[in-house]
Amino acid sequence: VLYLLSIALKDLRPESDAREVQDYQAWPAKTLEAAAGIPVQDGGRIKPLVTLASFKMLQLHGARSMEITGADGEVLTLKPLEWIMDCLFRPELAIQLPTFRVDNSEVLDAVGITAAGKRDRYSYEELRPGLERLMNLASSYQALPEGSELTPEQNQTLSLAVNVRLFEGLIGYLGFARAGIALPPKEGIELTHTQVSSLMATAPMIRQTLIQAQSEGRGIPADLEVMLNGVLDAANASKYVLFLFPPKDPNTIEWISAGDRIMNVMMQTTREPELSVEDIRMLEDLTQARAEGEASFRRELESFRDRMGERAEERGEFRSVPLEVDYFKKDWFLRALVVFLIGIPLVTAMWLTNGTRVSRWLSWATWAVSATGFVFLVIPIVKRCVIMERPPIGNLYDTIIFIALALVGRALLLEMMTRRRVIIGMAPLAAAFLIVLARRFEVGDAKDHLDPLVAVLVSNFWLTIHVITITLGYAGGIVTAIIAIAAMLIRSLGLDDKGLRRSLLRAIYGCVCLTLFLSLVGTVLGGIWAN
Repeated sequence: VLYLLSIALKDLRPESDAREVQDYQAWPAKTLEAAAGIPVQDGGRIKPLVTLASFKMLQLHGARSMEITGADGEVLTLKPLEWIMDCLFRPELAIQLPTFRVDNSEVLDAVGITAAGKRDRYSYEELRPGLERLMNLASSYQALPEGSELTPEQNQTLSLAVNVRLFEGLIGYLGFARAGIALPPKEGIELTHTQVSSLMATAPMIRQTLIQAQSEGRGIPADLEVMLNGVLDAANASKYVLFLFPPKDPNTIEWISAGDRIMNVMMQTTREPELSVEDIRMLEDLTQARAEGEASFRRELESFRDRMGERAEERGEFRSVPLEVDYFKKDWFLRALVVFLIGIPLVTAMWLTNGTRVSRWLSWATWAVSATGFVFLVIPIVKRCVIMERPPIGNLYDTIIFIALALVGRALLLEMMTRRRVIIGMAPLAAAFLIVLARRFEVGDAKDHLDPLVAVLVSNFWLTIHVITITLGYAGGIVTAIIAIAAMLIRSLGLDDKGLRRSLLRAIYGCVCLTLFLSLVGTVLGGIWAN
């Protein structure tokens, strides 16, 4: 129990000490609320920005929170949305955040960076001196012959290089909107920069100038070449990571990044040039509104969110975005974990006071806690089904939380039949363990478990009748094992009587029969599906 509590607490708190980031100011709650629901395309589906931020932060940082010391020495806990907002709109602060988790200090030694410990977290600024060496090493490992077995250090090097590239994509995504495009100096003209959207609006004239220069055998004018190189750099920096813009054509599945918007207009390969210019101008207005104050920035942010939401809704792709925002905001699985952890001392006290009036009251309290936890598991699982548009089980994360639900539900039913206060006592501990296990798996996997399944598994019919059946069989087996272990412990300690023994044996026999039936039927159904 103590081990389970320690794992749960570790899961809820950052591992390292708070990092000092001078001049850091927390984002206002209303601004974060406006940003959370911005729709983006990632992993083959449309999701809110808060979801993308959550799993990107898990991938890089290994947790969904980080502690820093901001302005005036205030200790702040940053969540994924705050972190990604810093990356996009305050990169000068984002590079100071302890974003990168490094589990093998030998990786840092290899690139010439002094490691703080065997396992720690580092900021981009701390890694910067060794980034060139890191990328060279990663490239050399990728060039190894196919089938070569990489060492843990080499795998960690490749992983860190990928994470650094992802982070650079985030902090550089809106670089064009912050700085614009540098213009060659001209006598009598003070203008040194121009907006990308302004150059995009003149793309037909620029293209005509290039064609004319080519037909006359002249090279590209020097000032024009400087501007085009600047536009190319801006497009490449914002080409990946965030796909923010729903295409106008309903038959086009893939959303468009800012970089693709820029290049498609400049190359004259888009059928919606006016909309593309408008989209880039919105990003420029949003980014530059930060200098005008928080109210102006929030207004532009809400306008951008609403515009993208309307366009996604026109395509029928916005349906689950608000629900998903609420799903991550409420974090029902964490609430269920807290409830089940509360139930563990209640169960202990119930057993220690067995045979007294206090024990009866504690048994009702345990019932209430287990039933509440059961409801707190049902709510997010139903929400996940609506968001994913499929039955509740499609990956390992789904499987673990569904087994927890089935286990608690079955324990409640068995307790109603036996009324011996043994089976109900096992429910909080087993459910808490499974929820912690699911959360640890989520951190280790660092992939969005709400994303669509691979094509071969996309069958709501078979996912329902085979996967749910076989998973209920797994849950039945776990319940059987728990009751059997409890029965052996009780008997070995001499705490049972003939009635309790008979009651537990009947429960074990019934669970074994149900487990065998569900597992057999589920396996046969799986074979039919595979065939």
